[in-house]
Amino acid sequence: MGPLHTYAIDVTWTGAGTRGTASYTSYSRDHEVQIGSKPPLPGSSDPAFRGDPARYSPEELFVASIAQCHMLWFLHLAAVAGVVVVAYRDEAVGTMRVEAAGHGQFTEVVLRPRVTVAHGRHLPDGSPVTDDVLGRLHHATREHCFIARSVNFPVRHEPTTVRFAPGSQAPAPAPTPAT
Repeated sequence: MGPLHTYAIDVTWTGAGTRGTASYTSYSRDHEVQIGSKPPLPGSSDPAFRGDPARYSPEELFVASIAQCHMLWFLHLAAVAGVVVVAYRDEAVGTMRVEAAGHGQFTEVVLRPRVTVAHGRHLPDGSPVTDDVLGRLHHATREHCFIARSVNFPVRHEPTTVRFAPGSQAPAPAPTPAT
């Protein structure tokens, strides 16, 4: 078995006001998430559950953690493969179903990474960086992302086509062998 890692997080409720939880509507859902000496994250519940829309909700942070994990593993695997990534952006979306009794769960998260590679860069073997190359990296990333591997719902990937740094052009396709 490999090493175990632990993550300590402090969550402090700041929304008691003067009445605390005297009723469902008497208190704020505001809280702070503190991780070591980093700046605190202002948290709340989703606005649908009486939360403050200006603060981060656990659901948003959960989807963000999946997207962050995928990005960090993708960048790692790209570097190992010799793919020079110069920009990465993901417009991830998580879908949660809430049942009549108030129970709920995520049903899926869709990652939509947009990767930009350096102009004129090829793989170490001289072949061009293509959508297939990036697709294989995204697939391998799926096998490595700790958080996506820990959830009980699908994490789908819908990457865009490969982008090249501004002013660059896609490399010419590899020549097909003559018959």
